[in-house]
Amino acid sequence: MAGIVGYGAYVPRNRITSEEIARQWGKDPGSIARGLLLKEKSVPGLDEDTITISAAAGRSAVARAGIDPARIGALYIGSESHPYAVKPSGTIVSEVLGVAPHVHVADFEFACKAGTEAMFVALGLVESGRVEFAMGIGADTSQGAPNDALEYSASAGGAAYIFGKEELLADVLETYSFTTDTPDFWRREGEFYPRHGGRFTGEPAYFKHVLTSARTILEKTGLKAKDFRYVVLHMPNGKFPLAAAKELGFTKEQWEVGWIVPQMGNTYSGSSPTGLAAILDVAEPDDLILITSFGSGAGSDSFVLRATDLLPERRDRAPTVRSMLDGPRRYLTYGQYAKYREKIIVND
Repeated sequence: MAGIVGYGAYVPRNRITSEEIARQWGKDPGSIARGLLLKEKSVPGLDEDTITISAAAGRSAVARAGIDPARIGALYIGSESHPYAVKPSGTIVSEVLGVAPHVHVADFEFACKAGTEAMFVALGLVESGRVEFAMGIGADTSQGAPNDALEYSASAGGAAYIFGKEELLADVLETYSFTTDTPDFWRREGEFYPRHGGRFTGEPAYFKHVLTSARTILEKTGLKAKDFRYVVLHMPNGKFPLAAAKELGFTKEQWEVGWIVPQMGNTYSGSSPTGLAAILDVAEPDDLILITSFGSGAGSDSFVLRATDLLPERRDRAPTVRSMLDGPRRYLTYGQYAKYREKIIVND
């Protein structure tokens, strides 16, 4: 059986509150908080991007796996904000982590499910026996246009997972993917900000894919919501995952650990993988975990995992998600945020 042998996450220290963004545009901060259930979001520093976030998360994954990184035969990075239009992020990260040069590398894109897409392929290569270990990463420095709803939620962060067949921290019991062509979110080449079709965002896009993917994998495994200790669903805002979890029959105790929305925003490729990392930080042996991602365009990946006896021994080898959420933070003004995210273009 293949599964997770190492995992890690990274969350930038810079933050901006929903109240600060709302104040800039003359909106009621209270209505934003009630409508999106968002308090603040992470913001990448001037020296942070998808590559640095991937490297930081990858280092933690290697530390928890306790393996020579040169044994990793494939490394995939899923993101909607790769720094280069033509140049892979994965080549740099593989060098930084000591994985290169005997490795297959690729960059993936699928909006906010690019991370689980990378995980899905990495797992499949290990299961097939093609490689001994494979790493799948989801990382982003997502952008939202000024005064757009996405500006409150498009954040930064990432998570990395190493898959193998030895010394597993979590078994992968089943996987499933559900995909359609639903145009709810897109960005053409050369455009700085993504656009979204509001009327497609809810029922036709998020709920149709997340609920179908989750229900199908439950049917495939014969499991019920009550059989799981934890669940994490993609978090485009605060309300959608809560509504979906409730409809699937999950309780607050099952979803609250992985619900990282209030402190760091959520709309990025490592959203649900980072939520999974937060769960692995506290899960006990034999706990069952369901993760279902969502990527606009549109599709969902689901994984059913079971924590092993080795997980509690390995998690202290790297920082936990909660330590990064609650640790030292630097709060930005909107002006600083606009500078960091290059929202003001100055012509020389």
